[in-house]
Amino acid sequence: ICAIAHVTAKKMPTLHRHEEEKFFVNTEGRKEPVPSVHDPPTRELSVVVPSYNEEDRLPLMMDEALDYLEKRQKRDPSFTYEVIVVNDGSKDQTTKVAMEYCKKYGIDKVRVLSLVKNRGKGGAVRMGVFSSRGKKILMADADGATKFADIEKVEEGLKNLQPWPNQMAISCGSRAHLEKDSVAKRSYFRTLLMYGFHFLVWFLCVKEIRDTQCGFKLLTREAALRTFSTLHIERWAFDVELLFIAQRLKIPIAEVAVNWTEIEGSKLVPFWSWLQMGRDLLFIRLRYMTGAWQLERRKCN
Repeated sequence: ICAIAHVTAKKMPTLHRHEEEKFFVNTEGRKEPVPSVHDPPTRELSVVVPSYNEEDRLPLMMDEALDYLEKRQKRDPSFTYEVIVVNDGSKDQTTKVAMEYCKKYGIDKVRVLSLVKNRGKGGAVRMGVFSSRGKKILMADADGATKFADIEKVEEGLKNLQPWPNQMAISCGSRAHLEKDSVAKRSYFRTLLMYGFHFLVWFLCVKEIRDTQCGFKLLTREAALRTFSTLHIERWAFDVELLFIAQRLKIPIAEVAVNWTEIEGSKLVPFWSWLQMGRDLLFIRLRYMTGAWQLERRKCN
């Protein structure tokens, strides 16, 4: 199995941007070049929202997030933010919906990055991270399942990790405290899949974080650059590799309980998605162990 994992390992996915992905489109339809995470930060917070066919669920998340961010900025004028909606090759009106918020709040606060083809959630988050301007970068799911105001809890978790080695730290939102309630609502089959996945994550990759899959994660700019420039997996198990890389690099990680509500419309197909994720977990472990994958840094261009 080790030999197969090593031989079949592909190099890191291409970080090359298509020409259309090098620009945001402003409200007048003009193209503006995307910034780079390699540049010095000019905002306090960047919120990266990966979106694939999210025309129905995105407004709920955006309304809540922008309401919170605007109120916070009024309380503290020194607080600056941007929300980057990454349209991951959607076939619906995701871009149109996101652009309405760009028109309402301005391109300096809401930006829409449209990818030419679907890269997967991890790939979409990476492209958003590489186009961000924030000192801190928050990953937030488009379904709005996590209460956005809980960012303050996640920020507190990040703060408690100080001093940050090389300015790198990660704070993860967690639903682990809700596990008993979720088990009561799920079928035995889905509960078995959930526990099986959690065991594989613990056994193969990440031992200190109980919930690796919550899409609410806050990273310092340096931690985001270091981990996402090393990431290989671009689909569902990318969170696990991200935290696996962080642990290998000795980046401190906090896990913070957040409010979470299951929202209909998940893109996960219960059996096949879990099967794919289980395969990816095994390959993460074996490919790093055999040296097929390295903790090397690459630059997006």
